Amino acid sequence: MVCTANAAHSAKGLPPAPEAMQSDVVLNYYLGVTVNGQDRARVEPMQQRDGHYWMQADTLRSLGLQVPASAAGPVAVDQLAGVTVDYDGASQMLHLTVPGDWLPMQYVGATNPIAPVQARSSFGALFNYDVYYSDPANGGLRYMSALTEQRLFDGFGMISNTGVYTRYLGSGTESGGARDSYMRYDTYWRYNDQRNMFSYQLGDYVSGSLNWSNSVRLGGLRFSRDFSVRPDLVTYPMLNFSGDAAVPSAVDLFINGAKASSTELQPGPFTLSNVPYINGAGQATVVTTDALGRRVTTSVPFYVSNTLLAPGLSDFDLSVGKLRRDYGVRNFSYGTTAASGIYRYGVNPYLTLAAHGEIATGLKLIGAGADIGVGVLGTLSLAASNSRSNSSPDANGRQYLAGYSYYSGRFGLALQRVQRVGDYDDLSTLGTMSRLARRSDQATATINLNSLGSVGTGYFDVHADDGSRTRLLNLSYSRSLWGNSSVYLSVNKELGAKGYSALLQLVIPLDRYGMMSSAVTRDSEHNYTERVSWSRAVPSQGGIGANVSYSGGGQHYQQADMTWRTQIMQLQGGLYGERGNYTRWAGLSGSLVWMDGAVFASNQINDAFVVVSTQGYGNVPVRYENQLMGQTNDRGQLLVPWVTSYTPAKFAIDTLQLPANVRAGDTEKRVAVSQGSGFLLDFSLQTRVSATVTLVDTDGQPLSLGSRATELNSGVSSVVGWDGQAYFEGLQRDNRVKVVTPEGRQCQVAFTLDPKQTQIAQVGPLSCALRALEGSP
Repeated sequence: MVCTANAAHSAKGLPPAPEAMQSDVVLNYYLGVTVNGQDRARVEPMQQRDGHYWMQADTLRSLGLQVPASAAGPVAVDQLAGVTVDYDGASQMLHLTVPGDWLPMQYVGATNPIAPVQARSSFGALFNYDVYYSDPANGGLRYMSALTEQRLFDGFGMISNTGVYTRYLGSGTESGGARDSYMRYDTYWRYNDQRNMFSYQLGDYVSGSLNWSNSVRLGGLRFSRDFSVRPDLVTYPMLNFSGDAAVPSAVDLFINGAKASSTELQPGPFTLSNVPYINGAGQATVVTTDALGRRVTTSVPFYVSNTLLAPGLSDFDLSVGKLRRDYGVRNFSYGTTAASGIYRYGVNPYLTLAAHGEIATGLKLIGAGADIGVGVLGTLSLAASNSRSNSSPDANGRQYLAGYSYYSGRFGLALQRVQRVGDYDDLSTLGTMSRLARRSDQATATINLNSLGSVGTGYFDVHADDGSRTRLLNLSYSRSLWGNSSVYLSVNKELGAKGYSALLQLVIPLDRYGMMSSAVTRDSEHNYTERVSWSRAVPSQGGIGANVSYSGGGQHYQQADMTWRTQIMQLQGGLYGERGNYTRWAGLSGSLVWMDGAVFASNQINDAFVVVSTQGYGNVPVRYENQLMGQTNDRGQLLVPWVTSYTPAKFAIDTLQLPANVRAGDTEKRVAVSQGSGFLLDFSLQTRVSATVTLVDTDGQPLSLGSRATELNSGVSSVVGWDGQAYFEGLQRDNRVKVVTPEGRQCQVAFTLDPKQTQIAQVGPLSCALRALEGSP
């Protein structure tokens, strides 16, 4: 090589050097492509000429490269601004490196972690009851009361009525003239539009309110936003982090030192939103690790406030009706027609605006407010309202609110002042003698001392409309001790008054034997009371619970009761009072459900429920979220009484105990149920009459192995196996089987089955007279 090179150098008139020749040579390649280390898993054509790498403009655009809009045909890749090219001949790869902002944004984590599921409801009715009997001490008036709820539901929504019936026991003289009565509480129809998150309610209801307005009871129409119908939706601004990965990397997210997530990233910008639900201040650490093991750590403080609305999200409540008076005293007492409305809108992650208005005969009120996220320093709330009423001549009034809150894992602080000027009224005081306080201040703080416990304090200062002032100061301390035991101390003081009250309590869990607690209380009159109690909670699946307590001091108060919970009801009974002067009581509560043509008894159902149907098959185990709920009854039904509305839940049946000829379409389903409703969940089970048929020829010998057997009525085919046996499903009472042997002969047999049989029938042996196939030689 050296000699040749020297000869060429000394010779004259020879062709140009090889390097110069290469500039006119065009080399065509088909190469794999990587962009910033990410293998695009595709092979693209490329030319090498004039010392550059050329690729089609459309191909480069599809790879995410920013090519001039006017460019068409081949483009020199290594001439594009910001792009570097590395050709790897050994692996036939072309490695491209581009600016990170050219690559598409990667969003890690869904905004809604739970997939939304359309809630469902079936036609049915529910009756809740809570019966209470009281026999007071000293021969007091005995009575029995029954708090009931009647509920009707379907796709139209839910109709509900609640009330209490009271019956006094004994003669007229003993009852003191008290009369039996029924007191109606609330009657309404409600329909929730899950898709739009709207709620419609007609009848009795409580209007919506803000932290600077008051709710009132109305009878009329309420139209409002209801976020509870979408448990998948996060209503406050979620925490997210953005960055840029130059090469394929792994990114780990730590929240307050605890690992929250780990994700593989491709090159390019990214945003992490797979952050757990948190509230308050904290420290987030993002750690990225590339393919070479290089780690980059970034720590940033954050503050999340669930009082804010996510950007673009709105909340509202519009109520129109008549003010309800004497609730719990009179059945139908409605006064002035009134309307109330609130509206909130998330402008951006740090600002939520609000408006509120009220109107009635003699009252007009309007107000506005805002919740402001102050970076990592907490949340500020501001509001102002103006009212005009007929309570007095020229009765105008104004209300101002200023509040601040900050919460972290170690410290929490909440401050609020409400100031009212003039004759400020709203619907809660309209037509009554009540007046809102002139000013109220409150301040609360908590400090977490880790293993040393936690301290809380609160200060409340209220200036009433009559000029009086009440100031309260509270101090509390709690700490965990050995095991799961704990101690709690609380001291309350009314400033300006003598004395103070205090409570010191020790709680000691005894595992399956219940819980012991002892306490000492002191009132402002320097009286001390000692109390000791033992309790055992009722198991959620049913059983017995109890509670016994004794109080010392001046009264020697005693209490004892027992609870027995079954699958269909709950029974309670006990006594309380001083020694020899006890009040005895008893209670019975539960629910009755009508659905699918049957009545089911259960403990009280406050929300939604499901009736599982296995279409007449009994003793089928049913599981709700992998928890065994029981077995279907003789009609193939089981009530699952406690289901969280709008939340998708998994229901499953165990088919192992079903007869061999029963087939299930689905053994697992996921459904969501509307609020206050029930849903009939059908599992498709079908009885398939099956049989093993033994086929022999006229000499009693099994038909040939591999013969094709077909049941002519259903068209079901089978293959004849050893000993002439063929298996069939989906048979009927009368069946005909045609057999074709590998030797080219055929025959037919008929047989009858019992369609109600639960086992695989054994039929035969059946004699089948073979003959030549039609048309065969």
